[in-house]
Amino acid sequence: MPRGQQQEPPAAAANKSNRKDPPLIQCADLILPWLTPRELANISTTCKTLSQISKSITLRRTLDASRFLENHPIPFLNPNNQHPYAYFLYTPSQLLPSQSPLRQPWGSQLDRDSLGRHRGCEEGGTGWEFLGLEEMGIMTECGPGCGCGLECSNRLSQRGVSVKLNIVRDGKKGWGLFADQMICQGQFICEYAGELLTTEEARKQQQIYDELASGGQFSSALLVVREHLPSGKACLRINIDATRTGNVARFINHSCDGGSGPRACNVFVAALVVLVLCLRKTLKS
Repeated sequence: MPRGQQQEPPAAAANKSNRKDPPLIQCADLILPWLTPRELANISTTCKTLSQISKSITLRRTLDASRFLENHPIPFLNPNNQHPYAYFLYTPSQLLPSQSPLRQPWGSQLDRDSLGRHRGCEEGGTGWEFLGLEEMGIMTECGPGCGCGLECSNRLSQRGVSVKLNIVRDGKKGWGLFADQMICQGQFICEYAGELLTTEEARKQQQIYDELASGGQFSSALLVVREHLPSGKACLRINIDATRTGNVARFINHSCDGGSGPRACNVFVAALVVLVLCLRKTLKS
């Protein structure tokens, strides 16, 4: 280097190089995570840089279906074909159709938000014990009217997915949810989250899903739970549609002798949610 000429700092050189890139390349890490798989595949064919960014986003999507919204990452495992993950919008709890987002970022390099600590229950919540699904009836947990935080033992279902899970692709059955640890009988696994529909809305959606399913390559995740009230004179119906927006519970396959089952839970009169509990003493994979 000629005497008197100073070497340009690496950071300055990188910024100078980045300024030469088109605006889309400079903002790709912020824009591309909002794209659907088809859109991501299309844009990856435009140039080598976008192709590399798209591959990185795809990899990060396969590593965690929950977008860092749960306590544990929930990876996709697919040894059978070229589809690395199933695309859907994620919500850790139920929401109304009007609250469902049109798009959601997934696969960005941004670190997960730090989770704050919550104080314990001031109301003496003691949680609940497993008595078998038939004996439990509608469970009750603390809600907005209680002064406790998420560490309260009576807010177990409100902490999100409580165990380690994998979403695995089966060659014949498609995507399914598998345990990645031992789970005790009666242990809470997750809430069945999705869009909360009225009965009329659920029937209309089911008609649409039936038409789509008749053409093949479509599977809905509309769950209908009927709970008989203690009086025995009325039945409460809950319709949760996780087809477009939901959580990992949408991948739980139906079985007449399954290892898990649903149970309604009243969150302190604020809402009625559906929980998924383990039915057997232990469950792994």
